[in-house]
Amino acid sequence: MSNQNAPNGFQYFGRQEGGSPTVGYTIRKVKADNATAIGFGDPVSQLNTGYLTLSTAGTLSIYGIFAGCEYLNTAIGNVRWSPNWPGGTQGSDATCYIVTDPQALFVVQSDNTAITFGDIGLNINPAIGTPAVTAAGGYSTSTVAQSTLQTTTTLAFRVVGLLSQYIPAGSVNGTDDASPYNRVIVAPNFWDRKSLEGL
Repeated sequence: MSNQNAPNGFQYFGRQEGGSPTVGYTIRKVKADNATAIGFGDPVSQLNTGYLTLSTAGTLSIYGIFAGCEYLNTAIGNVRWSPNWPGGTQGSDATCYIVTDPQALFVVQSDNTAITFGDIGLNINPAIGTPAVTAAGGYSTSTVAQSTLQTTTTLAFRVVGLLSQYIPAGSVNGTDDASPYNRVIVAPNFWDRKSLEGL
């Protein structure tokens, strides 16, 4: 079964073995007038104001993975939980829930060319997409860029496996490793919590 191009960002897959278990989120803010939409599963980065925003492709600093927010929605007149930040100007700064665990694992789609078993252990950068609107689920459309695979230490993620190692190959979308858009398991590599350099 050939894979379909249907990215949904970086979805939590579990934790690397050997660390103490944790399931908490880090609470941070997105500014009320941040016009850039952020989807559920998108990488986010910290601005020099202390607020977070959607990461850009090739960024050297990723704070974590966006997992929803709460903000004052003036259209309905109350604070609402949302899987995504819709962008534009909202009634308040958003309280955001971010996965920052440096031992977390995520499943994510390759942007095109298949990532192979021989690529496990290489580092890779995200390819940032435009997230779906709230009515369509608010999911990220970000992927990982197969063309960035290399040993360079400053890339944001490390490929630690293929989804087909956990689910029978060809049984679900993303498990056909012979066709584009396959799904891989990645771990944080160059993240703020793993870097000693100040933001």
